[in-house]
Amino acid sequence: MKALIGAALLAAGRPVRAAELAQLLGVPETQARRQLQRYAEEVQAADLGFVVEEVAGGFRLVVLPALAQQLAPLLSPPPLPTLSGAALEVLAIIAYRQPVTRAEIEAMRGGSAGTVMTLQERELIKVVGRADAVGQPLLYGTTERFLLEFGLKSLADLPELLAEGAEFSQLLRG
Repeated sequence: MKALIGAALLAAGRPVRAAELAQLLGVPETQARRQLQRYAEEVQAADLGFVVEEVAGGFRLVVLPALAQQLAPLLSPPPLPTLSGAALEVLAIIAYRQPVTRAEIEAMRGGSAGTVMTLQERELIKVVGRADAVGQPLLYGTTERFLLEFGLKSLADLPELLAEGAEFSQLLRG
């Protein structure tokens, strides 16, 4: 069972939900979670250079952060360029206020929300519906990739809002 859990987490290339793992193992979800917890503890104790991480509603194998720099030449594709301050502001507004319209974002920022397209291209945000207002403007929300990129299990893991005047870049852990 241990080998199957490890192989599933490695082969999936995405977070594997406990229910998927239970189906794969042919056991109830509670038992799959117990087996996964044991596996995670054994991997960590063995100091193999990776750990089991719970993120975006599932579990995946990740390289220890302390080893990431040394492994950089092996990683592909190269990481996306860092987000600008304006993009981080827009992303933080969407993350904390979703669903939200572009006009609401601009009102909160006191300026343009021109980075919305960039955030959509990076699959960090998506259109989640239309507002019940004149013109039915698009509503934006975050994606599963947002959770993955910022290492969050769910939106409930977002840090608490900071005091007025704090930098939006401090709100996200990515």
